[in-house]
Amino acid sequence: MSAHRWIPGNRVELLENGETFFPRVFEAIRRARREVIVETFILFEDKIGLGLHAALCEAARHGVKVDLMIDGFGSPDLSAGFLGALAEAGVKVRVFDPGRRLLGQRLNVFRRMHRKIVVVDGERAFVGGINYSADHVMDFGPKAKQDYAVELAGPVVAEIHRFVLRAIALGGKGARWFRRRLDHTADAAVAPAGDAEVMFVSRDNRRHTTDIERHYLAAIRSARERIVIANAYFFPGYRIIKALRRAARRGVDVRLILQGEPDMPIVKTAASMLYHHLLHAGVRIHEYCERPLHGKVAVVDRTWSTVGSSNLDPLSLSLNLEANVMVRDRAFNAELHGRLDRLMQHSCTQVEAAQLQEWSLWRLVRSFFVFHFMRWYPSWAGWLPRHVPRLEPAHATDLADGARPTPGRQGAVTQTDAA
Repeated sequence: MSAHRWIPGNRVELLENGETFFPRVFEAIRRARREVIVETFILFEDKIGLGLHAALCEAARHGVKVDLMIDGFGSPDLSAGFLGALAEAGVKVRVFDPGRRLLGQRLNVFRRMHRKIVVVDGERAFVGGINYSADHVMDFGPKAKQDYAVELAGPVVAEIHRFVLRAIALGGKGARWFRRRLDHTADAAVAPAGDAEVMFVSRDNRRHTTDIERHYLAAIRSARERIVIANAYFFPGYRIIKALRRAARRGVDVRLILQGEPDMPIVKTAASMLYHHLLHAGVRIHEYCERPLHGKVAVVDRTWSTVGSSNLDPLSLSLNLEANVMVRDRAFNAELHGRLDRLMQHSCTQVEAAQLQEWSLWRLVRSFFVFHFMRWYPSWAGWLPRHVPRLEPAHATDLADGARPTPGRQGAVTQTDAA
């Protein structure tokens, strides 16, 4: 954890769901003076994707340097017209590890760029779990997602800015490009903007393979009063399960908000396999039942909070590229806790031990294997190839309008969102 540090003097504003997040991001992009950088796992060509498209093109036409990074697995079938208009406006679009199809199937499932980050002029940043798709706004219907992000101002933005520029440089642009782009925003304001201490924590497949998990563990182990974790895809490692059980047994009020109306049935099935162990230790489990939960947030005691892209599951903790912000601020902690408490009070069903199936020999055996899988999967994941991530330009000039992108050039995929 020594690679990360608490940075004081920041303003942190919680943004709940797309209705709050998208207008704020699009406005910030349109007001940009020098530079906009966007990273996202999913960009769909729907009304939200088209809104981002319009904002990026408008900024680029006004002379702003605009960089858009999308994931080759998560962002499907963007048309030649969509990408061509971005290129014509001057937006640089890069695809993370686009991969190739074999017999029509996508094989590039693992080690995805799952981060959701926006940096504007080196002065404002957005970090969270919200993708650019219409299923993050309420009028999408019963499958609209419940999610969170934060807007940041203050000295921590400079660190996030360097991080996203370095990602582009490592993807092929090089150190000289990195230095030039830093110089381009060298006069960006880094003066204190608030009272919050913020730490930007990333997970990669090189030096920071367990950083987000370790910060969660440190917070859980130090908890004395309360822990509330809202996480969409909950199947954490053995150490987090053990830390939560121990916290509950020493008197900490430990609550989990998990999916009750999952976007993928296997999500609830996997999480429910842990219910017996958690409930018998005193952990309280709430299933959010209004619509799919997509958030990745937590509060511990009265000061510590986190918001970001990292689920507590094998993909996020051991394979994908993720980014969270950790916040030490009583006011932000109280606001996020209040939002989560309202979910638990009005939109969740609490799971009781009496509702679960009785223990049986089969459940005991299954539990044994599940727990040991959880204990060792980080080591097993390390056996998978740690390829160097590729950022490839998204070309549209050689495509007919509306045609499928060329595999390997533009990252053609079909829709998925284990995001």
